Parts: sequence; C-alpha cells; structure tokens
Amino acid sequence: MAATTILDRCEAKGLRLTDQRRVIAGVLEAATDHPDVEELHARAAAVDARISIATVYRTVKLFEEAGLLDRVDFGDGRARYETADRDHHDHLIDLTTGEVIEFVDPEIEALQEKIAQRLGYRLKGHRMELYGVKLKKA
Repeated sequence: MAATTILDRCEAKGLRLTDQRRVIAGVLEAATDHPDVEELHARAAAVDARISIATVYRTVKLFEEAGLLDRVDFGDGRARYETADRDHHDHLIDLTTGEVIEFVDPEIEALQEKIAQRLGYRLKGHRMELYGVKLKKA
C-alpha cells in the first residue's frame, strides 16, 4: 500500500522524525489552504510552544528537498506550501482578498497538451496560476 500521509512518506524515505517534525507534518497534513512558514509556525506552536520558527524553516526545507512539499509563489512575496502528493490542480488567486481557489479544467489540460504537441513536445507537467479580481455584480 502506498504511503498516504506526510508522516508515512517521511518514514518511507527514512527521514528522522522528531516530535517537533511530527507536529509540523500534522499541521501541514491538516492544512486546507496554502500556508507560509509564519502561518505554519503559529499553528505548530499552538500544539507545541517549544517549536521555533527556525525549526519550521528547517523542516519545510527538509520536506521540500525530500519531495514531500511543493513550494508555490502567488506573487505576494511569500513562499507557500502544499503537499506534493495531491492530485493535479491549478490556482486562481483573488488579488483583492488573497484567496486561492484550486480548480481543474479538462479543456485547459487538453489545450496545454495540444500546444506542447504542436511545438514538438510531450508535456511532462505544468503549473498554472491565474490572477484576478471579482467581477462586479450588475
């Protein structure tokens, strides 16, 4: 059976898991948004006040290098994170509120494949972020 949680994948990769790394992994697993290091630290410190921001930075770097986390940048100057094992999705970022909306669109996926093929490539992956403001209701 494939490793399903960050903790399972850490263990499968042979990463040493301290109690603090376990807390940080749990916070990441529970996140439904795209937290930055400061947000991760606040959430982890609420569980274990001994967790320093330096520990969160080191753990995030370790998890990212191990392929457990993806860093995403939505143009606001903050590196944010999401688990690397999630199903493919794209992002729409609301420039007014900062809300990040995840979506999948089969037409966009097919068009990207078609464009790559037309240019002589087989697409191996992509990342797309759209930036916008809500339309005013009439």
